[in-house]
Amino acid sequence: MRALAYIERIEVHCRGFATFPERGTQRNDLLPELRLIGFERRVTLAFHVGPDTVTFDRILYGGRDLGAVFDDEGK
Repeated sequence: MRALAYIERIEVHCRGFATFPERGTQRNDLLPELRLIGFERRVTLAFHVGPDTVTFDRILYGGRDLGAVFDDEGK
């Protein structure tokens, strides 16, 4: 139940991007137009903002080495 509640909080947070999609830090060094934002100090959301959509590329444990995660995708 605790894990399910945590996932639901992540989903609610993600739905909030419909109102203000261009939040977070842009990380072009990892992938073009990639943005990152933390959630509750444990999760990192990696996403792209399009004209009418927000695409979540990854939902990662906050301690991950992002360079290693996106290295294969960016090259």
